[in-house]
Amino acid sequence: MGFRRRRPPLERRADGAIVVGLADQEREVLRNLLAQLRVLVGSASTGPIDESSPVRRLFPTAYPEDVDREKEYQELARDGLVEQRLAAIEAVEATLDSDTIDDERAGTWLRTLNDLRLVLGTRLDVSEEPEAVDPDDPDAALHAVYDYTGFLVDRLVQCLAESLPGPG
Repeated sequence: MGFRRRRPPLERRADGAIVVGLADQEREVLRNLLAQLRVLVGSASTGPIDESSPVRRLFPTAYPEDVDREKEYQELARDGLVEQRLAAIEAVEATLDSDTIDDERAGTWLRTLNDLRLVLGTRLDVSEEPEAVDPDDPDAALHAVYDYTGFLVDRLVQCLAESLPGPG
């Protein structure tokens, strides 16, 4: 997946708005990925999340050594976490075609794109050590999408950091 561009896909304007300079193709890829993420997150509200679940990194175990406390925690927290993530996905989808977003929306985009990246990384079983991907690997396109979402997360962090006050 190679996108040609002259400007960064996300950049802060002088007035503080963040310009969303995504190409139509990029927006469509994200739209499809967000729809898939919605299905996966929605499925997390039913049944246990085990080591084979693609969303396991979105809902980590709080009490790995205490089965009863973990069950109680999941019963109390899971539905709320699912609702928050679904609302965030919806908010990103609603602003995906926008020309600009504010810092609040950028934060929502950041969390949602990071969730997407975590699910992709889980599916690909990525490690912290970067590895070259063989173009003939059946998951090569998925690796490219993983890298692309990481790039967008990085751009959002940079844009948000620009609004922070300087040292001192």
